[in-house]
Amino acid sequence: MKKAILIVALACCCLGANAYGKRAPYIVEIADPYIELHTGPGKGFPIFHVVERGETVEVHTRRTDWFRVSTGRDIEGWASAAQLSKTLNPDGSPTEIQDPDRDDYVRRNREFGFQLGDFDGASIITAYGAYLFTDNLSVELSASDITGDFSSGWMLGIDLLHQPFPSWVVSPFFALGTGMIKIEPKATLVQAEDRTNQQAHVRFGLRSHVGRRFLLRAEYTSYVVFTKTDSNEELDAWTAGFSFFF
Repeated sequence: MKKAILIVALACCCLGANAYGKRAPYIVEIADPYIELHTGPGKGFPIFHVVERGETVEVHTRRTDWFRVSTGRDIEGWASAAQLSKTLNPDGSPTEIQDPDRDDYVRRNREFGFQLGDFDGASIITAYGAYLFTDNLSVELSASDITGDFSSGWMLGIDLLHQPFPSWVVSPFFALGTGMIKIEPKATLVQAEDRTNQQAHVRFGLRSHVGRRFLLRAEYTSYVVFTKTDSNEELDAWTAGFSFFF
C-alpha cells in the first residue's frame, strides 16, 4: 500500500508547474529631504547611500518591511517601508505601502516554520525552511527533535514538495523526501545500541494563509526507515504548526 502511495505521489510531483511570476517594478519619487539605502534588508545593515528629494527610485522586491530599490544611476540598495511610505507615485499621489496579501503569499519564494506533533507515539518538534522555484514546486530542509518514553533522537530531511493549487484558501500539498534518523534508546539496566539509518517518506498536508506573512500548516507523513536487518520499519507522523514567508 505504501509503495503505491509513493508511486502516485512521485507521478504528481512530476506534473508541470506554472513558472514563478515576477512583478514588474514600479517607480516612486522621493518627497522627504532624502531616504537612506542600506546594504541589506534591516537596520543592522550599514547605510551606504542617500537618495535626495526629487529623485526617483525603482522598487523591485520586498522582504518583510524592506524594499530593494535602484536609482537612476543604477545604485541598488534596501529602503525601509517607513521611508518609502512618504514617497510619491508618478501621478503625484502618496505611495501606499500595503500589508502582505494573498498575492504575496502565492508569489512567495521563501518559507520558514515550526511544527509539533506525534511521531509513532513519541513527541516531535520540527523546524524547516523552504525555497520555492515556482508557485507550485519547492524544496524543503528540515530538522526534528524526537522525544519518547523509551527512546529519543533526531531526524534530518530534504523534500521536494508540490502544491497543485497555490491560490486556494486551503491548499493541499504533497512531497517526497529522504534523510537520516538517529534513535537513542533510554536503557538503564542494559546497554542499548544507538541507531542511525536512512529514511524515505511521503507527505500529504494542507496549508492556509491566515493573514500578513503567516500561514497554518498541518500534515501526515509516512516514513520507511531502512535498517540493517532484513525488515524495514514503517512509522507515521501527524504534525501541525505555523509558518511565515518572504
